[in-house]
Amino acid sequence: MTQPHTQRPGQAPYLRIATEEAFCPSEMLDIYRKILAQPHVDPGFKSLMGFYMSSPSERAQHIMRCLTDLDQVRLGHMDDAGIDMQIIALTSPGVQCMDTATAVSFAKFANDELAEGVRRHPTRFAGMIAVAPQDPAAAALEIERGVNTLGMHSVVINSHTHGEYLSDPKFWEIFEAAQAHDTPIYLHPNTPPANMIQPFLESGLDGAIYGFGVETGLHALKLITSGVFDRFPKLQIILGHMGEALPFWAYRLDYMHAATVRSKRYDSVKPLKRKPSDYLRDNFHITCSGMAWHKAIAFTQDVVGEDRVLYAMDYPYQYAIDEVHALDAMDMNPVAKRKFYQTNAEKLFKISTGGQA
Repeated sequence: MTQPHTQRPGQAPYLRIATEEAFCPSEMLDIYRKILAQPHVDPGFKSLMGFYMSSPSERAQHIMRCLTDLDQVRLGHMDDAGIDMQIIALTSPGVQCMDTATAVSFAKFANDELAEGVRRHPTRFAGMIAVAPQDPAAAALEIERGVNTLGMHSVVINSHTHGEYLSDPKFWEIFEAAQAHDTPIYLHPNTPPANMIQPFLESGLDGAIYGFGVETGLHALKLITSGVFDRFPKLQIILGHMGEALPFWAYRLDYMHAATVRSKRYDSVKPLKRKPSDYLRDNFHITCSGMAWHKAIAFTQDVVGEDRVLYAMDYPYQYAIDEVHALDAMDMNPVAKRKFYQTNAEKLFKISTGGQA
């Protein structure tokens, strides 16, 4: 795509590590085509991938070309934008729109493909482990394989799976494995499920413009209020897009959760060991993917701490070189800026850059 600001960002006193960058094996698109050809298709999946896989628009063509590449196209775009490293994850909805057997099998295939790309470019790429929540036991085993065999140290789950959320204890074997292997889970957006999406579709707001954030913010809140972090206190979740707005709701979440517990309005809202905002500060990390906005970044650093806010671009869906220039120019102390761009990612994703920058 044509960039409004084509000047390549210069060298900085930090590495620019982009932490929410997507890929898609071409074989997954073949599976998606079969799903889209079925008589009954999830409306969110149809709106999202049905568009990108069929539209002749410049945006859609750019995204599809970039998603399937783990070599020169991607590296060229990274170089042009001054990105030193990408943390790469299987694009939404990943395997979570598939039947269970296909999802389990393809998650392994996708992880092997990504691991091979990382081996080709070990100083430029690191990968997240894709899993199939449809089979929690298999997902737990894939986390173990991803860590011990493939050398990956984080997991991506593209929010709900056929309308089901990880707050349901039937999925908690996944959290047990993630905590045991010290692998943070990137809870990436998906389109709202079928029982939620219609008002968004009617207004064209089901995707990244708003529906993604609403759906994934809901998912994260369900994890908190269901007691996931009381059961798994060391579990770490990563949220993109400035935490899907949850840091801006922290005060009201605390107040209304306490009020709801006291009133016993819902059986599903139980007392927690801590305030909701405490879990945001201790069990979540937040990236700025798609939100290159200094004021929002600074506010979020103030709420959850500068050790928990990281840079991301959201490639290829939001490939904007201007945003790199804007974030480089942020009025932020040098130590905090290096954490934001580099060292927080090195620590969280267990990557070594050889002491560069």
